[in-house]
Amino acid sequence: MNTLTFPLSVALEAPTRRTVSADPYASGAQTDALLRSGAAYRRERMQAADMITTEEAAELAGTSRVTINAWIKSGRCLGVSHLRRGFKLPRWQFEPFVFPYLQPMSKALGTTDGWPLLAFLESPHPALDGQTPRVALEQGVDAKRVLGLATAEGH
Repeated sequence: MNTLTFPLSVALEAPTRRTVSADPYASGAQTDALLRSGAAYRRERMQAADMITTEEAAELAGTSRVTINAWIKSGRCLGVSHLRRGFKLPRWQFEPFVFPYLQPMSKALGTTDGWPLLAFLESPHPALDGQTPRVALEQGVDAKRVLGLATAEGH
């Protein structure tokens, strides 16, 4: 039965049971803890064995460090800002199953910032049966499907 079938006076009455709503905002302590955990994750991720410097990436790609930096800026490759200076890059991005799709993925997500790109590529997605986009590409999932997910996430 919907409200249109009730007499107007009944439909306008306040609910008899009160609901307690929690404060929708995080406390200062919760915010601080979240920021600390995010910073710790970033430090750990940059120190992971698969992360390389721009110099190592240039050697791997057969180009210069200047070119790698230009690629990062344009979204052609993924680099995360290093706390001291420069970038760290995941080595796996230079594999043929990922590298050709990085720039289109960057455009689809609407960013050249390495952290959102890395988060997208390394986060499990239900539309990929729980696989990460990176693993899905590695396993031969159609790149158009992964790019479609990036487009959906970017909008």
